[in-house]
Amino acid sequence: MKVARFYAPGDIRIEQAEEPQAGPGELKLRVRNCSTCGTDAKIHRHGHHHIAPPRVIGHEIAGEVVAVGDGAGDWSPGDRVQVIAAIPCGQCPDCARGWRTICPNQESMGYHYDGGFAEYLIVPAKVLAVDGVNRIPEGVGFAEASVAEPLACVLNGQELARVGAGDTVVVIGAGPIGCLHVRMARARGAERVFLVELNRGRLDAAAAAVSPDAAICGAETDAVDEVRKLTDGRGADVVITAAASGKAQEDALQMTARRGRISFFGGLPKDNPIISCDSNLVHYRELTIVGANGSSPDHNRRALELIASGAVPVADLITHRKSLDDVVAAIETVIAGEAIKVTIEP
Repeated sequence: MKVARFYAPGDIRIEQAEEPQAGPGELKLRVRNCSTCGTDAKIHRHGHHHIAPPRVIGHEIAGEVVAVGDGAGDWSPGDRVQVIAAIPCGQCPDCARGWRTICPNQESMGYHYDGGFAEYLIVPAKVLAVDGVNRIPEGVGFAEASVAEPLACVLNGQELARVGAGDTVVVIGAGPIGCLHVRMARARGAERVFLVELNRGRLDAAAAAVSPDAAICGAETDAVDEVRKLTDGRGADVVITAAASGKAQEDALQMTARRGRISFFGGLPKDNPIISCDSNLVHYRELTIVGANGSSPDHNRRALELIASGAVPVADLITHRKSLDDVVAAIETVIAGEAIKVTIEP
């Protein structure tokens, strides 16, 4: 079979490999779609401390069951499925409390196990043990189902930030995650959603797709002042930083209303994770700042339901479809910001 293996930063090779076989408790999938994300771009450029090369990467996975290992459960060849990316252990104290997104023993598809940039893959028994394989609802295509994984992360972030009816929400960052945040906020009942982005071209493309109530180009205007004007000086109820930017996090503190919530959704570079925080703003305005780390198997299941119901449409956000031979070009398209969502069809 054909695979895309990561060997080192800047070195992803399209190779031939022997087809894997499903062992006890495992499933073998024919990968139909594996979508790309910013993390794939980071791996391509810098590697990752959880990846011991060579490794088949790709973690936004949807496919078709072709073989079922002994004891793998009630699955059959032909079943259409979506697979989680982050694999909690299901056994630790955090997992026992339902906090599976912060499991200290977490592993990941495409990092610890070969991922979806391949014609076939094995779903490890650990994934099945935590209900990490979801049946794709009727009417949902494989490409749409592959977007359930990033949407699950968005769902986790918005639940932690308590996005709800009547809220004014600001999303900083107009990449694919930012677009999903805009649509998720709408689905959760937000009254107004503003989208902030430095890159005018990316902002215009995203705004054309997801129609925020205001599209604010941070390179052309002061985003904090603009949000204050749009809210009559009050600020936003929720600000979500869907960008790896310390400046975005600092701006979020300035544009949030009293009793508002801030989601530090996008992580910062490991070599520059410190921001300036006016703690008196947090103190006197009674602000809440929350993190958001990935998603749980339950978030993936519910994300698929949101896609299937039409509450959060994703099909139109998939702007580029490429073959497995074009994985590097796909990732470079992501890096260049020339697409909303790029999916690979092995």
